[in-house]
Amino acid sequence: MLDADLPRARLDADYTARATVTEAEFARILGAYQTLSDAAHDLPGTRAGLTFCEETRLQLDLFGTAPGELRPLVIFIHGGYWRALSRAQSAFAAPMLAEQGIALAVPDYRLAPAASMTEIITDCRRALAWLWHNAEDLGVDRSRITVTGSSAGGHLAAAMAQPGWQAAMGLPDQPLHACLPVSGLFDLAPLAASHVQDWMRFTPDETAQSPLNHPAIGLRGALALAADSGESAGFHRQTEAYAAVSGWPVDRIAGRNHFDVILDLTDPESTLSRRLLELAR
Repeated sequence: MLDADLPRARLDADYTARATVTEAEFARILGAYQTLSDAAHDLPGTRAGLTFCEETRLQLDLFGTAPGELRPLVIFIHGGYWRALSRAQSAFAAPMLAEQGIALAVPDYRLAPAASMTEIITDCRRALAWLWHNAEDLGVDRSRITVTGSSAGGHLAAAMAQPGWQAAMGLPDQPLHACLPVSGLFDLAPLAASHVQDWMRFTPDETAQSPLNHPAIGLRGALALAADSGESAGFHRQTEAYAAVSGWPVDRIAGRNHFDVILDLTDPESTLSRRLLELAR
């Protein structure tokens, strides 16, 4: 188990991403998420509020499709330590991807503490299944679906890529084309021993199902995170551990922090965008 011998105080510090930014920086970055995502809704053909699960009534927004085309699709899963944010702040990559002929889907999922980790993962997998099954009607090439996400969304992207759940949702063994977790969390056991357990209440079965224990097989992928002090130490260890089991390369992005690194997806020339475009095509 990752970080098995570390005391609670060290785990709390190493998994406190907010320590990488000031309060003012954090507010500015979250404001940019919202402003850029609001602007994305002006893209031609945007379809907002598509219900992908009748049971939960959860919805997603779809951007960048075009009449008469089946475009590659990127699914973006938002972060927020599984308890904050939504699709409303998560569409900022849509204009960059649309310019490259790639669609973007941004789903909601239920949030902790009202929802368990099992329910949150199920919500994300249901979004993928709905997009895959309805691909032609949505203008999506189901053979080129890439999932990415930031922080907790990086964990959920890896959970969508791991094997063993797909048949129950009528999917092939690996419906994804590629996966790019950014600043992800791949072993939940250290988090269950930290302050994160206060709102997540992970069960032993949920920690056992961590992506680190069930890595994606035969899937194109890469990992990314902010370099050096831009990420707290636990996120560095998590990425290094998953890279070791997946064999995926790691992009360590200088000059960024845990929260603004994902905004590099607004710039097609950034390291992060170039990696995503390489995977998605």
